[in-house]
Amino acid sequence: MSSPALDLGAARQAARTRARVPRATGLQRLISPIVLLLLWQAASSSGLLPERLIAAPVKIAGTAVDLTADGTLPNAIGVSLQRVVEGFVIGAVAAVVLALAAGLSRVGENAIDPPMQMLRALPFYGLIPLFILWFGIGETPKVALVALGVAFPLYLNTYAGIRGVDGGLIEAGRTLRLGRTALIRHVILPGALPQTLVGLRQSLGVAWLALIVAEQVNADAGLGYMINDAREFMRTDVIVVGLVVYSALGLITDAVVRLIERRALAWRRAFQPA
Repeated sequence: MSSPALDLGAARQAARTRARVPRATGLQRLISPIVLLLLWQAASSSGLLPERLIAAPVKIAGTAVDLTADGTLPNAIGVSLQRVVEGFVIGAVAAVVLALAAGLSRVGENAIDPPMQMLRALPFYGLIPLFILWFGIGETPKVALVALGVAFPLYLNTYAGIRGVDGGLIEAGRTLRLGRTALIRHVILPGALPQTLVGLRQSLGVAWLALIVAEQVNADAGLGYMINDAREFMRTDVIVVGLVVYSALGLITDAVVRLIERRALAWRRAFQPA
């Protein structure tokens, strides 16, 4: 029979082992990107990969430092972030309101869902001429494109989450004589939250994709403008810096949503792969 001290020691050892596993996994995930960068640099240095196609990693890093030092990169990031935040807030609010109206009411579903399903198939580039005619060539069409891109993933997932709530929970709430408002607040909305957060992650990813398209509309500042200007002068190093920043900002926003997801869904026991 094991003693309590031995059991406690074994538990602590198991906890330390579990803590080391994520760190080891994180280091292993860095191996392939590092190898890829080394191969890229070697190909550039040997002339197999000419600079007119893509600059070497060392030069790209130097360009990033220079653009940061002279303020070009921080200013571009600030302008693009402002566009994404404004578009995301507008699109997210509209998506959640429409999803609630469609998900909680048969009349709302018939009125809202068919147009939303049709509109989500429209390509961004096809909307640019109309948006310019409607909103001009200022900031409004750029923000509107981002808002439109954000709205559809969040709407679809929130709507699906509401309609996917377990019917048994609804019946249990009615058995407890919960009114419609209490049922929505305590049963339906918490049940739809996991799917809504999935939509939030997807919509943030689409927001950055929509921004790339939006910043083609007569932009005079932002990451898209910086990339387009670099294209005119064949500056592949600047282009790659802009693309890397886009990717980094997308990863950061996704990490923020994942943190919110872990906190908001702490009650749920999720699958953990071995």
